Amino acid sequence: MTLAIPNNYQSFLPRFYRLSFVSILSNLMVPLAGLFDAAFLGHLTNINYLAGVILASLLFDYLYRVLKFIRNSTNTMTAQAVGENDNQKILLQLLRSGLIALAIAIIILGLQYPIQKLGFAILAGSPVIKASGVVYFKSRIWGAPAVLLNLVLIGWFLGREKNGWVFLISLIANSSNVLLDYVMISQWGWGSMGAGLATALSQYLALFVGLVAVALTIQWQDLPEAIKALSDKQALTSTLVLKGNIFIRFLILISSYAVFTNLSATMGKEILTENGLLLQIVLVSQFSVQGIGMTVQTLIGNFQGQGDTKRVMPLVFTGIFHGLLLSLGFALIVLFFPQTIFALLTNHNYINQAITDYTIWFLPLLTLSAIAFILEGYFIGIKDGVTLRNSSLISFCCVFIPISATAWYWQNAHLLWASLTSFMISIIIILGSKLRMELSQT
Repeated sequence: MTLAIPNNYQSFLPRFYRLSFVSILSNLMVPLAGLFDAAFLGHLTNINYLAGVILASLLFDYLYRVLKFIRNSTNTMTAQAVGENDNQKILLQLLRSGLIALAIAIIILGLQYPIQKLGFAILAGSPVIKASGVVYFKSRIWGAPAVLLNLVLIGWFLGREKNGWVFLISLIANSSNVLLDYVMISQWGWGSMGAGLATALSQYLALFVGLVAVALTIQWQDLPEAIKALSDKQALTSTLVLKGNIFIRFLILISSYAVFTNLSATMGKEILTENGLLLQIVLVSQFSVQGIGMTVQTLIGNFQGQGDTKRVMPLVFTGIFHGLLLSLGFALIVLFFPQTIFALLTNHNYINQAITDYTIWFLPLLTLSAIAFILEGYFIGIKDGVTLRNSSLISFCCVFIPISATAWYWQNAHLLWASLTSFMISIIIILGSKLRMELSQT
C-alpha cells in the first residue's frame, strides 16, 4: 500500500514550501533583532541594559509590528495582481504602498520625542531601567524609514513569489545585525545605544539590497502608466480600507503583548525580565508560524486572481498542519531544554532557574497561536479585513482584558500567560465559525 498526495495538493505544495521558507525568514527580521540585542546585552554584568532594552522594544513592537499591515496588504494585493497577470497593477501596488510607508516613517521621525515621552510614561519600570531604554529608543528610531520600506518590498516580492530576493534581503538584515551588535556592544562597549544603532543600520543595508532588486526586476515601460494610476480614488479607498482593517488587527495583537509586558513590570524586575525573555522565544515561534500564514495569504490571493477556488481549503489545511508542526517543535525544545535555551540569552543564573516555572505555557500558547495565524492568513488572502478586525476586537475586549486584569489584581504571572492563551482560543473560535459558515454556503 502506498500513500499518494491528492492532485489538488500536489499542484501547490512545491510553491508552498519555497514561499514558506523565505516568508518565515523575512518575518523573523524584527523579533530576531530584539533577540540578538537581548542575547548580547544579557551577557553584560549590568542587567539594567537588558531590562531597559526589553522595555524599549515594546515601543518598537507598536511602531513596527503594528505597521506590518503594510506588508500583508501589499502582499495579498500583489499576489492577486499576479494571478490576473496585470503587470501595471503589480507595479502600482509597490508604488502606492511605498508612498504610504514613507509618509508614515516621516511622521514617526517627526514625532519621535512625544512618542518616547508618552511611551515611557505609560510603561512601568524603575528610572534606571527606563534611562537605558530611552538610549536604545533614540538610537533605533532612525531606522524607521528603512524598516517600513523593507516591509513593503518583502510583501511585494513575496506576492510575486520572488523568493531569492526576499531571502537575500532577510539574510543581509539579520547577519549584519549580529555583526554590528558584536562590534558595538561587545567590542566598543556602547551598551543600549550600540544595540539600537546596530539594528537601525542593518535595516538600511537590507533596504539598499531591496532597491537594487526592484531596479533589476521591474518592467520600466509600465512605470509611467502606474504613476498615473496612483490618483485613482476608488482603488486608493479600497486599498486604505483593507490596510486599515489589517492595521487594527495588528494593533490589537501588539496591544496584548504590551499589556502583558507592562503588567509583568508591575510584578517586579525579575518577573519583567523572565517574562520578557520568554516572550522573545514565543515571538520567534509565532513569527515563524506567521510566515506560513503569509504563504497561505499569498497563494490564496493568487488563486483568487485566477478564479481558482478548488485549492483554497486544501491550502488552509496544509498551512494549519505545518504551522502546528513548527510550533510544536519550538514548544518541545523549550520544555525539554530550558536551561540550554535561556543560557544563550542571559548568564544570570537566578533568572534562568526561575524562568522554567512558566515554560509549561509554551505548548498550549504556541500551538493555538499557529491555528489562529493560519486562519487569519486565509481571511487576509480573500481580503476580508472586517472579519479579521472584529475577531481581534472581540477577543481582546471580552477575553484578554478581563483575565489580564485579574492577573494584575492577584499579582499572578501564570494568569498573565493564561490571558494570552485564551486570547488565541477566542480568535480561533470566531474565525473558525466564520470559515465554517462560508463552507456551508458553497
